[in-house]
Parts: sequence; C-alpha cells; structure tokens
Amino acid sequence: MDEERTEAWWGRRAWALLSAVRERAPLVQCITNLVSMDIAANALTAAGASPAMLHCLREIPDFTPRCDAVYINVGTLSEDWLPSMRAAASAGRPWVLDPVAVAASGFRMEACLQLLALRPAVVRGNASEILALASSSDSSSSSFKGVDSSHDSGEALQASKALARSSGAVVAVSGAVDFITDGEQVVSASNGVALMQKITATGCAVTALIAAFVGADPSDALAATACALAIFGLAGQIGMESAKGPASLRMHLIDALYGLDEQTVTSGVKIALVL
Repeated sequence: MDEERTEAWWGRRAWALLSAVRERAPLVQCITNLVSMDIAANALTAAGASPAMLHCLREIPDFTPRCDAVYINVGTLSEDWLPSMRAAASAGRPWVLDPVAVAASGFRMEACLQLLALRPAVVRGNASEILALASSSDSSSSSFKGVDSSHDSGEALQASKALARSSGAVVAVSGAVDFITDGEQVVSASNGVALMQKITATGCAVTALIAAFVGADPSDALAATACALAIFGLAGQIGMESAKGPASLRMHLIDALYGLDEQTVTSGVKIALVL
C-alpha cells in the first residue's frame, strides 16, 4: 500500500465514498434475483445511488454503457436471463458478481464460471459460495446449504485469495467478519448484527451497494468493497437499536443508511488490515 491505512484512514475513506455516492448518484444496473429486487433498490436509493432493475437483452446495448456500474446476481437464475447477464458484463462498465448458491447445480456453476471469465471488478459471496467457486466444485463435492453458508468466512480466506489472483477481481467473503482481498492484501470489516441474517437478501443488497461504491470511484475496488460492507453493517447496528425483529430491522436499517452522518461513519466503521 502507498500509505498506512489506519482505522482513522478507513473511517475517512468510508465517509468520502458514501459522500461521493450521494453527490454523484451513480446509476447502477441490477440484474438481480426476484427476491432481492425490492431491498436492493431501496438500499441503493437510501444510500444515494440510482438503481435500474433492467434485464431485457434488447435494452442492454443502449442502456448499460451509460451506467456507472452493473450488479449481477444469479439467485433466481434462468436461461432467459443469462444472455443479458453476459451482455451486461461485457459492456465495458465496472461490474460486481454475486454467485448465489453457486454449487446448487452444474448449470449454475457453469454460468458463474462463464461470468467470472468476463472479469468482474468484485465478487462477493458467503464462505460456502466462495469455496465452491474457487474450487470449481459441483454439488456432489461441496457442503451445500442453499443461499446460506455452512462455513465460517475465515475458512474461505485462502480460497478467496486464490480466486482473486486467478480472476483479477477483488473477492469479498461475508460472515460475522467480512474478509476482502485482491489476492495479496486482506482487510476485514466487522460491522453488522446477527439478526441481519434473518432478513432475506441482505447479502444481495450489500452487493448492490458495493456496485454503487465502485461506480462512484472505480480506482480502488478493494477500498470501495470494504467500505460498502462496513457502512451497510453499521446501518444494521444502528437499526438494531430500534428493531423488534427481522421485519422492523429491515425498515430501520434502510432508514439508518439514509441518515448516516460523518461523525457516525468515521467513528463507527470497523475496517482493519489483516495481511
């Protein structure tokens, strides 16, 4: 690294990136699963970005090149949407891949490997997804648990570094502690609360937020990813103060994301250099 990235540096960087999103309102095309469209769009809007849930293949040549970033999520993958995903990933804009349940089927694994070959800026998944994608395993050789993870994020650290080196992408492994790597550097983001795991598609929403941060400043995808993860987790912590359960946490998380201020962000994000 060119400069020492202390806790204070990360706090300033996180605020600068959130401010950039709010000022520039990056247009993020989301080809995402049907379950996550609502929370992803609301999280992006609350953060200051402009979501576009557009997946029609015929619109991609006109629309995608005008976007600041693209978010591709294979949660409800279909043969009809896969050509749109490939076309959007090939449109020359920075893009982020969420390989949801990648080991669920051979078709899903092959689709994700094809997308990975199109050079995403970032890949974010849980530990099981990253382990499976890194090893190009199928469902018969993986410990598979749907969209949930059966592994701790730390278990996938070496696999994430290998995947980052082979793909050229920044790889983020979500868990109680998130790990983000470019294949050499590793940083951790430790914000969030356990109840966020009981809200469907929070992982999908934070990947969309990563895309917005990358779109606002594509020059440092590792920092953008770490800061997006920490800020989303911080919003969850603040939302938890008023929540009574998963449904109210979802609402309060989005409110908190909208209302984050400089003092809260700079003092609240927990990002640290691991390696």
